[in-house]
Amino acid sequence: MSDHRFYARRGPLTLGEIADRTGARLRGAEFDAATPIFAAAALEAARPGEISFYESPRYATALALCRATACFMREADAASAPAGVAALIVAEPTRAIAVAAAMFAPDSLAPSALFPLAPGSAPGAAIHPTARFEDGVSIDPGVVVGAGAEIGAGSVLCAHAVIGPGVKIGRGCRVGAQASIVHAYLGNRVIVHPGARLGQDGFGFAPGPNGHLKAPQLGRVIVQDDVEIGANTTIDRGGLRDTIVGEGTKIDNLVQIGHNVVVGRGCLIAAQTGVAGSTEIGDFVAIGGQAAIGGHLKIGTGARIAACSGVMRDVPPNGRVGGAPARPIRQFLRGEALLERRSRRVAPSGG
Repeated sequence: MSDHRFYARRGPLTLGEIADRTGARLRGAEFDAATPIFAAAALEAARPGEISFYESPRYATALALCRATACFMREADAASAPAGVAALIVAEPTRAIAVAAAMFAPDSLAPSALFPLAPGSAPGAAIHPTARFEDGVSIDPGVVVGAGAEIGAGSVLCAHAVIGPGVKIGRGCRVGAQASIVHAYLGNRVIVHPGARLGQDGFGFAPGPNGHLKAPQLGRVIVQDDVEIGANTTIDRGGLRDTIVGEGTKIDNLVQIGHNVVVGRGCLIAAQTGVAGSTEIGDFVAIGGQAAIGGHLKIGTGARIAACSGVMRDVPPNGRVGGAPARPIRQFLRGEALLERRSRRVAPSGG
């Protein structure tokens, strides 16, 4: 539930306004496009005057009990809308509700609005005199900005964030509380959530019988525009080349990206995933939670990696893999089904 203490609300909006913005079609002549809508809400919690969405049959019970005034849904599901609930027909209900929710709370997507501080440096921040700032940068108490750092217009540095010497951060970015960024360049509109660590040493050692020789980590972390990096995620800087995160990629909490890794554009990487050094991930790859991806691999564009997979070989473009070790998803699912059938045939031992 959205809370006005955290997000300023806009509205009411009409069903017609919402339909126009989301490209939805209002099903049924009995529903008035002028009907006011005050907020977006989850299906099971929505009340009259609110809008929700229906995406999967697993929520059919919640849909049947829904009290919302309107609901985004696909054409094939429209007949399931309860009496009195206006069906807004769209191809992708999840995207539609995201657009609608932003209409009611537009500030929720603006990094500077999430932390509406007056531009400038708060008392207690430690700013090196050679650091440079464009207009409208907001700096919380306890922030440290090193020599020669550059911060773009409208960016926000939250409490106790550390920006290392020479770091460049683009415009409209947000760096969360207690995050640290060193040896890195960030593009525009990058969001770094609290506690994230960017640019620390990679795990580079030359092993030997007399000990493991630490290899210098001389590369950088390059984060392109519109990337989001989750809380307590770590991205190591490169050894002799850069670690790169491509434009529009979204990384969840507690993810580890090793040195020299290249992540393409538009990727989705779920929580607790680990990517070992020098692996290259193509564009628009989706990786499920707790996946482990070995080093020096190539993950092709459009690949899908199931949660808890252990990837030890290259994955081709548009490949679908799962399991540990990971294998083609159909093969993995057949193996799981076979194990399930065998386990059911084994009779319990008598006592």
